[in-house]
Amino acid sequence: MKKTLAAAALVTLAGVAQSAPVAYRNVTVDGINIAYREAGDASKPALLLLHGVPSSSRMYDGLLRKLGDQYHLVAPDYPGFGNSDAPDASRFTYTFDNLANVMQKFADVLGMQRYVLLMQDYGAPVGMRMVTARPDSVRALIFQNGNVYEEGLGPMWEKRKPFWADRAAHERDVITAHQSIAVTKARHIGTDPIVEAYDPDLWMDEHAYLNRPGQAKIQADLIYDYQNNLAAYPRWQAWLNQHKRPTLVIWGKYDPAFIVPGAHAFKRDNPAAEVHILDGGHFVMDTKLDDVANITSSFMRTLPK
Repeated sequence: MKKTLAAAALVTLAGVAQSAPVAYRNVTVDGINIAYREAGDASKPALLLLHGVPSSSRMYDGLLRKLGDQYHLVAPDYPGFGNSDAPDASRFTYTFDNLANVMQKFADVLGMQRYVLLMQDYGAPVGMRMVTARPDSVRALIFQNGNVYEEGLGPMWEKRKPFWADRAAHERDVITAHQSIAVTKARHIGTDPIVEAYDPDLWMDEHAYLNRPGQAKIQADLIYDYQNNLAAYPRWQAWLNQHKRPTLVIWGKYDPAFIVPGAHAFKRDNPAAEVHILDGGHFVMDTKLDDVANITSSFMRTLPK
């Protein structure tokens, strides 16, 4: 008998789904085509997954397949990333304020009124803008190498400060490095000694996306704007301290950009935060997908209805 997609979703390993079907959809937000991936029934508890740089919703594909039989998961591509439109920087302002604005409207268009927010890398400054604007929309927070503390900034951030101080003098060097294969690869592997565990397609695909027409300006604008995220850290920390939403922190310890002290710092503002440090890199699901799926599923089961 031929297996249906629903039947395939029942195949499990280590307690999580292996093959829940994923749909690849598009919706228009403010005239911009936003691509997104979706898994699970909309009647189930919802998770909105915000990706990092230079990735897209593709980084969540495996997690959607593993958890889609238990939850409703939605993972969009920001404007300028993945399969969403990439309007020219002369027509769309590439700042984190604007990305957050589009993502909030995206959630509204899909009717996502209350959800758990999962944030990785760039997802954290996008997501924290969303939660501070609409705190009642968010049941809980999941951070995966998504930093909001000074303690979490690795030494590489010192290299950004000259660019922030004098953009014209440093932009070419910053973007040349950002768009290179070497830096794109290093972002995944970091200091992980088990380099053979990483699929080279991860960085080769991202390198291709990073070097599409118009991307140099888009990426430069966002890297330059990132200084405003650091300035917002105290405000976001105050929000976390005041609201104390259920919080899960999953951190790959081989990430040179966002280091492990940034994971533990969450407990300063929310002592009940659950922190897991894994033997993985910046994109910890590259090599620890099963662990992330199990930890996330366990956390979701603890949430009040």
